Amino acid sequence: MKRIKYRKVRKVQPNYYEYTGVYNNEPVEMQLFVYDENGYKEYQKVPLDIIHKECNNHADSQSIRWLNIHGLHDVDLIKQIGEMLHVESFIIGDILNTSRRTRIEELGNDVLFFSVKSALPEEEEGNISTEQISFLLKDNLIISFQEKKSDYFSHIRERIRTGTGVVRKKKNDYLLYLMLDAIMENFFINIEKYEDRIERLSLQAKTDHRADFIADIEKTKENLNFLKRSITPLREALFNIKNDEEEQDYETIDKTSYTFFSRLHQKSLELLDQIEYDMNSLDSASNFYYSAQGQRMNEIMKTLTIFSVIFMPMTFVVGVYGMNFDNIPELHYQNGYYYALGVMVTLAIVMVIYFKRKKWF
Repeated sequence: MKRIKYRKVRKVQPNYYEYTGVYNNEPVEMQLFVYDENGYKEYQKVPLDIIHKECNNHADSQSIRWLNIHGLHDVDLIKQIGEMLHVESFIIGDILNTSRRTRIEELGNDVLFFSVKSALPEEEEGNISTEQISFLLKDNLIISFQEKKSDYFSHIRERIRTGTGVVRKKKNDYLLYLMLDAIMENFFINIEKYEDRIERLSLQAKTDHRADFIADIEKTKENLNFLKRSITPLREALFNIKNDEEEQDYETIDKTSYTFFSRLHQKSLELLDQIEYDMNSLDSASNFYYSAQGQRMNEIMKTLTIFSVIFMPMTFVVGVYGMNFDNIPELHYQNGYYYALGVMVTLAIVMVIYFKRKKWF
């Protein structure tokens, strides 16, 4: 069984940029949306010069700009983007160092950094992994850094294109909310898949006597723990936003948007509650399995004990008449052999009737 591990934090030297993830073969692509309430512009596979031009377009300072980057192994590209936006070097290092814990940090009054873990779809049943997604908010710009291409945000792009909802009427903090909400919905989808598996394991616990059944349960519990360790820091980060609503500690998040992040915090609690419930269900299934195995073993031992007790008097009779003494009574009877067999069969029948009346089997 492949063990899923939560990778240890890599020790990366200050001002030294290194991508620590595993998706080194993913093609690096960038998409840029520039939108406001009246319309939008979309750039696919956008080059750096267009990004620089749009991000420094002072004539259109009210539009929201969303730059989405797939693939982080092109370290030079990520470094150039950071320098273009005057982002601190250690933040660029944290974007590339994908083994770090989920966290939120505001740098001054104009840059917000948010790094989260997102569950990936299972490539094979029983194995689960995560990718790091980082966000940078600055002025009317939001940048999302993904390790690999995925469809988390497809519906958000469609909302921007069609003007559905209020996304084009809100600031970039609302767009951050939508993307975090999509990540959390993906957690719900993964947990729902595990619930189907847990239901199947709970039913198997009543009929399955395989030795590797417990291994299946333990592997599922390990994966749920892995998801829990990904969600717990996210809950803490969302709690910080929710808790700082009155003080308005995060200048990059509008006060009217705190309600949305409070909803996300509530969702994180629901996710953790669901994982806890699923873990308890697995514990119940394993306990039932052990109880059933113990009961089955007791039944086997009871059956063997009954047979042993039934044959014990027969063994005694055989042992007595098997002794090598000359003057054993009935030893020279013409039908002594048949008398002895009759006595043994009678004893067996009497004991079976007695055990049956006692309901021992």
